[in-house]
Amino acid sequence: MAMNFLALDVGPLKPEPAPLVLGAVLFFIVFAVMAKVLLPRINKVLVEREKATEGRFDEAEETRAEAARVHAEYQELLAEARHEAARLRQEAAEQGTAIVAELRAEGQRQREEIISAGHAVIDAERAVAEAELREQVGVLATQLAGRIVGEDVAESARANGTVDRFLEELRTAQAADAAREARD
Repeated sequence: MAMNFLALDVGPLKPEPAPLVLGAVLFFIVFAVMAKVLLPRINKVLVEREKATEGRFDEAEETRAEAARVHAEYQELLAEARHEAARLRQEAAEQGTAIVAELRAEGQRQREEIISAGHAVIDAERAVAEAELREQVGVLATQLAGRIVGEDVAESARANGTVDRFLEELRTAQAADAAREARD
């Protein structure tokens, strides 16, 4: 029956037996060369690439692990830096508060000194003014009394201390009024 197949008339598609056998032999020779020479080289290159790729994956994993470790260290350092900054801000605030309190106390002390010095100056000026007024009031009072009486009473007023007594009574009355106002 196989002969019948070759005997069939299939037109231009009917192969000649010699080229068909030659084609088959050449195909097997090329296939053998490829299987023995080219395919091992291709497999070798593929294996090397696969190893290189796996190595790259391992390196990538190591790099990721190192990056995670470095990131954790960075986060830790950042947290420490934030903590240190907060501590420094707290210290600065405390120092600022202490400086403000110190400056307030110094200002209060200086204020008290100025007030005290002012009171001393006022007291000194008051004493000088009182002495001047005492002298002038005494002179004016004796002149006025002399005009009213029609005689010179300056000598007798000096001898009796009338003006001094009057001014002392006036000072006593002022002190009593000030004490009453302080109580009220």
